[in-house]
Amino acid sequence: MDSLKLALSESVELMQSDVVVIPKSVHKERMQQNFDVFDFTLSAEDMTAIEKLDSGESLFFSHYDPKTVEWFMSIL
Repeated sequence: MDSLKLALSESVELMQSDVVVIPKSVHKERMQQNFDVFDFTLSAEDMTAIEKLDSGESLFFSHYDPKTVEWFMSIL
């Protein structure tokens, strides 16, 4: 599997789980590459391995931190 398809494997996993994925690109070549993910599927083993990567918590900030919640509320 080439690096692009590997990078898009999370999107494929979501699509195989009936979640709509809307990729964004302004470059014609990348737009075509985004469509090319439909020529393969992930095995059940691959899907399970990807699902195990979800720790259930954000890697960027805590949703439980009052300051973070206040910040989110301020941008609404």
